[in-house]
Amino acid sequence: MFKQLTLFLLIFSGILSSQVISEELIKSHLFALSSDLMEGRKAGTIGIEKAAIYIEKEFERIGLGWFGGMNSYRQNFEERGLSLFNIVGYLEGKSKKNEIVVISAHYDHLGIKKGGDEEDVIFNGANDNASGVTAVLALAEHFSNQNNNERSLLFVAFTAEEMGLLGSNYFGKQINSKNIIAGINIEMIGKESPFGPKTAWITGFDRSDFGRIIQQNLIGSDYKVFPDPYVNFNLFFRSDNASLAKLGVPSHTFSTSPMDKDLDYHKVSDEAKTLDLFTISETIKAIAAGVKSIISGADSPTRVSISEN
Repeated sequence: MFKQLTLFLLIFSGILSSQVISEELIKSHLFALSSDLMEGRKAGTIGIEKAAIYIEKEFERIGLGWFGGMNSYRQNFEERGLSLFNIVGYLEGKSKKNEIVVISAHYDHLGIKKGGDEEDVIFNGANDNASGVTAVLALAEHFSNQNNNERSLLFVAFTAEEMGLLGSNYFGKQINSKNIIAGINIEMIGKESPFGPKTAWITGFDRSDFGRIIQQNLIGSDYKVFPDPYVNFNLFFRSDNASLAKLGVPSHTFSTSPMDKDLDYHKVSDEAKTLDLFTISETIKAIAAGVKSIISGADSPTRVSISEN
């Protein structure tokens, strides 16, 4: 009986384990992407160029490839008179390489405050959304090291989300949505969830069975996910998951942010020092465990309902 109990505990204690996803790695990415050197990462500025270079170097270090006919990690396009670019890394699948799972976060933010007389004028965007990009980088390294993804994985840092989902909308026009099995978008995971420690919420929970798959995969762990508690905020259509969801892809956003109480949201005070590294690292581990059956090909979420009602 004791041996059986020990085995049970060993199995379930490993659900959220990862040799890659550590607080040290999280801190390194988070502080780099939200530093003053990035100048607030506004689309079309030198600051976002610096962030793009950082992400590209990490994709290369991790060993991600270029996707499709692209000749770099950059997916370039022009809009509103700006030269814009998503950053896209590819990890080819084994037995189901034509089936793709997108793991994404937007890497742009608001730039530098104009006309202010405050000492701090940089919108560092640590929670929004250096935390999400940190998750994408950590998950890319995690799944690359695992080297057992049956489906292909696209790791995407979207630009110009703050300008109206420009980057993800462009991306959606370049892909065959029928090949996209799921979209895993990550936004603002640096503060404790309104549901308490070791919890997150998922937008559009009832629009597909994606969320229930995640919940099932996390049974036995001490991490839980819940439906978006801020339904009146219409968050399902306010982040980059919406661009794929409108194409019928079961694409949803993970977040921990207490949206109704976050005093740093879209403020220059959104800095890395205000965030909880434990919350970020545990959430990333939970996402890795929660989506495992989708990446392995064992589960395929139902196509999303695209009605905005």
